[in-house]
Amino acid sequence: MPERTEVRSSRYDVRVPQIHQLSQAAFDRLSAEHQHLITHGRNDIARVIQAARELGDLKENGDYHAAKDEQGKMEARISHLAALLLDCEIVGTNASGIVQAGSVVLIVYEDDEEEQRCLIGSIEERHDDDDVIVVSPGSPLGAALIGKADGDRVSFQAPGGELWVEIVGVEA
Repeated sequence: MPERTEVRSSRYDVRVPQIHQLSQAAFDRLSAEHQHLITHGRNDIARVIQAARELGDLKENGDYHAAKDEQGKMEARISHLAALLLDCEIVGTNASGIVQAGSVVLIVYEDDEEEQRCLIGSIEERHDDDDVIVVSPGSPLGAALIGKADGDRVSFQAPGGELWVEIVGVEA
């Protein structure tokens, strides 16, 4: 009889595949959210589920199903935050004017005159500003911008072909 080996499905592997660079403020905010969800969030949803169970037949109980859906979403967020916080690196502020993770960069595309503000980093770093576009450091644009400075002109490969951008400014 052949030897059995344990096979793990990656379907439920919630580890984030790369190291994410976060500012200290973002790390603190995400840690606080994670702590809140695993304590108060779980207790609150358990009370809602219990109250919905007491209403009777679970098959046709909309309150119960809605609470279970909410519980699933919350557990997914807890898993995501745990993986993100486990695989992150804290980056400091940038006073050098060189683009790095956490920098907000003002760029202008070659055939456009409108400036765009791009935050180089994780979507979890998003500022409260609505006009900031989040660009992953691993994306073609993000990789082209990392290490560059104000006034540099860089190109990157996009699905539609090569694009050029000029760095108009770098914010810390």
